Amino acid sequence: MRFVLGAAVILLATVPLAAQTDMTGAANGFLTVYGSFHPSDGIPDSGVRVRLAPYLSPALNKLLTDGAAAEMRFAAKVKDSPPMFEGDLFSSMFEGATSWKLDACSASGNTAHCPVEYTHAEARQKPVAWTDTLLLVNTPQGWRVDDVVYGGGFQFGNTGRLTDTLKTVLRQAP
Repeated sequence: MRFVLGAAVILLATVPLAAQTDMTGAANGFLTVYGSFHPSDGIPDSGVRVRLAPYLSPALNKLLTDGAAAEMRFAAKVKDSPPMFEGDLFSSMFEGATSWKLDACSASGNTAHCPVEYTHAEARQKPVAWTDTLLLVNTPQGWRVDDVVYGGGFQFGNTGRLTDTLKTVLRQAP
């Protein structure tokens, strides 16, 4: 009995927080990883994608992987050019968020919406606040972020949805 209990404790300690099946746990896990690579610039590299993967739906994870490959093809073909996508991919603001507050998630069937109140603050500047929404899907592994609805409405920020932005990169790639 002790062995079984000890093995269970070890197993639970090695399972990432992403294994949580609740919406809030998945959204918070995603936001924690997002905050660890601020400022975000473009499609994340493979190291960041590995850290995000436990919190992402298989579809969004594939789009990010395909988008990164498209960026590499573009960089190889078009020398000395900026990347196809610049700025923060995961929020409305080009510069990204410096802090956030997750609001209550609401589910309808196998999908959920989790509004996030973001703030971008820099020294000697008035903070900028906006709300984006994480869209989650309930997978066999639990709730995962499947998309982001950009709600900031900034002149030079992201609009629409994260998945649409990634699909545009894929369409424009060589």
